[in-house]
Amino acid sequence: MPLPSRGGAKYCIGVMVRRGLGILFFFVCITGCNDSDPSSEPLTLLRAFAGATELNLSATTENVPVDQSLSFVFSKPLNTSTASAAVSITGGAAVDYTVSFSAENTTLVVHPSSLFAYNTEYTVELSDELTGQGGEPFSGAEIRFKTVPGALSLVTLDIGGKNAIGVGRIADVALAPEITIEFSLPLDESSLQGSIAIEGPGSPTPAISLSQDGKSVVISGLTLKDLTRYRLVIENNVRGVNGETFAGYTRQFYTTIADEPKFPLIADDDLLTLIQQQTFKYFWDFAEPVSGMARERNSSGNLVTSGGSGFGIMALIVGIERGFITRAEGLERMDKILDFLESADRFHGAWPHWMDGTTGNVIPFSPNDNGGDLVETSFLVQGLLTFRQYLDAGVAAELELINRINALWHSVEWDWYTRGGQNVLYWHWSPDKNWIMNHRIQGYNECLITYVLAASSPTHTIDAEVYHQGWAQSGAIVNGETYYGITLPLGSDYGGPLFFSHYSFLGLDPRNLSDAYANYWTQNVNHTLINRAYCAANPRGYVGYSDDCWGLTASDNHQGYSAHSPTNDLGVITPTAALSSMPYIPDESLEAARFFYYKLGDRLWGDYGFYDAFNITEQWFANSWLAIDQGPIIVMIENHRTGLLWDLFMSCPEIQDGLTKLGFSY
Repeated sequence: MPLPSRGGAKYCIGVMVRRGLGILFFFVCITGCNDSDPSSEPLTLLRAFAGATELNLSATTENVPVDQSLSFVFSKPLNTSTASAAVSITGGAAVDYTVSFSAENTTLVVHPSSLFAYNTEYTVELSDELTGQGGEPFSGAEIRFKTVPGALSLVTLDIGGKNAIGVGRIADVALAPEITIEFSLPLDESSLQGSIAIEGPGSPTPAISLSQDGKSVVISGLTLKDLTRYRLVIENNVRGVNGETFAGYTRQFYTTIADEPKFPLIADDDLLTLIQQQTFKYFWDFAEPVSGMARERNSSGNLVTSGGSGFGIMALIVGIERGFITRAEGLERMDKILDFLESADRFHGAWPHWMDGTTGNVIPFSPNDNGGDLVETSFLVQGLLTFRQYLDAGVAAELELINRINALWHSVEWDWYTRGGQNVLYWHWSPDKNWIMNHRIQGYNECLITYVLAASSPTHTIDAEVYHQGWAQSGAIVNGETYYGITLPLGSDYGGPLFFSHYSFLGLDPRNLSDAYANYWTQNVNHTLINRAYCAANPRGYVGYSDDCWGLTASDNHQGYSAHSPTNDLGVITPTAALSSMPYIPDESLEAARFFYYKLGDRLWGDYGFYDAFNITEQWFANSWLAIDQGPIIVMIENHRTGLLWDLFMSCPEIQDGLTKLGFSY
């Protein structure tokens, strides 16, 4: 008879046999041949993993991560009650663990309670105590693996006694510093060769030694340049004694100021004379030869500037009085300048910002700025009037110069620049674009002198209301806030760039000058003190800022040009800022002068005095000089020393009348 097929079940079939008188019954048990008995198949380990890394079941697996759980995949569901006792992990320090199960109990997961040790061989033994859910036996297994070598890390970094781990700039490092680098694990000394360097000027070669415990590297034997940026470089081929890897590391640092001065020490009074004389060369030796005017900057070719030339005219007076040139030479230069100004392009009496020194034709400052510039004109006229007062009307040749200056002064149509009688002056006018620039001259900034001259003009004056409503904005120029404990009478927060306290006050004497809005001596002194206090506080952590190295104003910088101030601080110090503040805080300005000359002179001092600006953080020093920055240095140092330019300009009867008209006391 056919046998039913029922999987692996057993079927017993009775067979009856006749033999003699009896009947015998045999029971034959027949097992279906489709499947075997499951209880007879052993439990088998199929695969093993450390995280996503598969472990070899018959050989040691290298470079296994230290922070992963171990997973063991079996052929059948496990008897979970036998698992914990069946697992042991040996190698390195003892490892505690817990277990869990997944995939319907076919996977045993071992969770170490701590990281495996780096660069260590481990053996996981799964004993035969482990059984399947149905009692299936397990013959046991050993899985061997070795963890990754691990990683070195920096524990401490000491550069010349300064903790260099973390953020922030490391500055004022000694010129012969010892550098100590502590690693987390002992180092393979052979891996240090060529792996640690100090990059910077001179490419110093360090002497490197390893501490007794093998964890700390000491760098010595360095001789570095002062106020210079260097970089410690640790390459990624540094290794630990057990092959631990290192990701690499770099750290910038800046050295301190050298004790030795860059130039021989001289008396302070001689230093001031030297600064004036060297800076004067910009306006004398480097003047545009046809016009005698000041070039905008040392790279400007024939391009001359009206405002900077006004500063240069005032510098001529200093040059004569200090003996840098003779009076005859100064008068000859003035004659050449007047020849040029009389024939140069003018727009309702106002000169443009820039002109071609060989022709007098306007050179547009920008596409729409191709006409009169009233502010630059006012700086020029300030210089002309100061020179006029220096001349002797009893000498015929000098009287002629006086008359020529008066003709130019009287022809400036200040009232035209009210744009049809508005109570405000406008900065620009163009013959083909009219008032397209649309720039009102409103305080508080460098333009006070423009309103004073406009009010003082005997031919094209303005009403006092133009000053009060236009410049003072009906009192809106008043500040009154306190910064670093110093009250600022006028202007924007922190006072703006320091040229606000210079350009108008090369001739306009602030010592006793007051109006309805401020005492201008207090304004300029406090503005300067705030600027210096900000640099000393150095909230942005720039390198080099200090009580001696300060001064934020408009100048060149490492990115181009900007009007630097506490609210626009790019790390740029401009020497004219502190030097032109000499009348206001003479002791502090003199300290800055000493610093610039003796400490930075090898990089900052040139043919025409101090270069325009520098940024120690960026290791940038300008190679430029600008007329509007060099001129105030000469003039304001002289005003500090003798008050000469103040006295001359304030002696103008028209200026006295104009100040009175606007409500000033002086």
